[in-house]
Amino acid sequence: MEKLDIKKIYDNPAEFENKLVKVAGWVKSARGGKSFGFLDLNDGSCFKGVQVVFDADKISNFDDVSKLNTGSSVVAEGTLILTPEARQPFEIQASAVEVLSATDSEYPLQKKKMTLEFLREQAYLRPRTNTYSAVFRIRSECSYAIHKFMHDEGFVYVHTPILTKSDCEGGSQLFRVSTQDIYAKNANLKPEDELFGGKVFLTPTGQLEGEALAMAFGKIYTFGPTFRAENSNTTRHANEFWMMEPEIAFCDLNGLMDFEEKMIKYIIKHLLENCKPELEFCNKNIDNGLIERLELIANSEFGRITYTDAIEELKKNNDKFEFKVEWGCDIATEHERYLSEVVFEKPVFVTNYPKEIKAFYMKQDEGGKTVSAVDCLVPGIGELTGGSQRETDFDKLVNRMNELGLKQEDYWWYLNLRKFGSVEHSGFGIGFERLVMYVTGMSNIRDVELFPRTPNNCEF
Repeated sequence: MEKLDIKKIYDNPAEFENKLVKVAGWVKSARGGKSFGFLDLNDGSCFKGVQVVFDADKISNFDDVSKLNTGSSVVAEGTLILTPEARQPFEIQASAVEVLSATDSEYPLQKKKMTLEFLREQAYLRPRTNTYSAVFRIRSECSYAIHKFMHDEGFVYVHTPILTKSDCEGGSQLFRVSTQDIYAKNANLKPEDELFGGKVFLTPTGQLEGEALAMAFGKIYTFGPTFRAENSNTTRHANEFWMMEPEIAFCDLNGLMDFEEKMIKYIIKHLLENCKPELEFCNKNIDNGLIERLELIANSEFGRITYTDAIEELKKNNDKFEFKVEWGCDIATEHERYLSEVVFEKPVFVTNYPKEIKAFYMKQDEGGKTVSAVDCLVPGIGELTGGSQRETDFDKLVNRMNELGLKQEDYWWYLNLRKFGSVEHSGFGIGFERLVMYVTGMSNIRDVELFPRTPNNCEF
């Protein structure tokens, strides 16, 4: 008999009523009595599991099955019985249970109450818990929703390089990639002796290459791993993380905000429709206001405010903040959350930041003090996306690079884009893990990555 995914049974239980079925999976819990017992079995095909009832009169290895611990793997055959009056909609009355692998007392996930900190030390096993099953399934659906939305909007999905000489964010915060023996004593290391003939880094962003592709395809996005080398131990930062970055030709800052809002709402609506069991679990066990907040975002018109006006609003409440604000400062997380949670009580776009605190490639506004940048701030987390209209004026871009000490020869091809058919264009980046944190209620980035890469943490 062919093994059946448990999800297929949930999709249409009536199809299998009173029929012989075969399932395989891992034991979530086991209860055994003198003559019968129960296994809660999950095969990974969906969030919910199936209850397998085993009877001493029907299976020959009753004693062995009764002693099974959490995490054991089994194959069960039996008759599917609908149980609409019970907590579970159906159960399998087993005629045979084959034990594939039985865990012993050393299995780490047998505690009823396990902290997230403890589970981080068991990263290779934690997807088997309900919490991480829910989180990682939602992460998967987030990824699918992004790809579907972008495809339906006519975007071309491109794969920008992970190794790069170009740097948007400051080379001191990047991982250097070298073919030389950097640990050798008295090593005489020269950039020109490297495999690529110069210094190369793990990319912090695919944006620059994305702009080149947007000048050919009009609308593109890149979605993949990116890297930063900060020795940061905050709950929002990791050294390896995923970014989704669209670049849109013939698009100004207002058009970019319209697109961002449309995309974020689409993703959240997709999750509300397709991840109901997982979101209900997160709402009950992680953040009891999660679903209400997601529904609010899906049905709200996002706010918009300039940086200058936002600073004035924040200055009215400076006594509430650890970091006081004044024009020219960067907006900290506490300020971002105050704007989105207290002032607007919904997501808000903050635009036109001071030039001095933003990257060189952003379009300079009239007057030269600010740039056409935009951050989307959301309740509960703060900044979710960051983007801008890109500078298309060759001379302004060169002057800004000179101010920042950037070498033109390192960006010669990027500058040429401004000479060879340049058009108005804009783009943004959304930290994928921050998005997953937001839609699951998880407060630490380490709990939405399968195997987080943070300082002193690269074991798994």
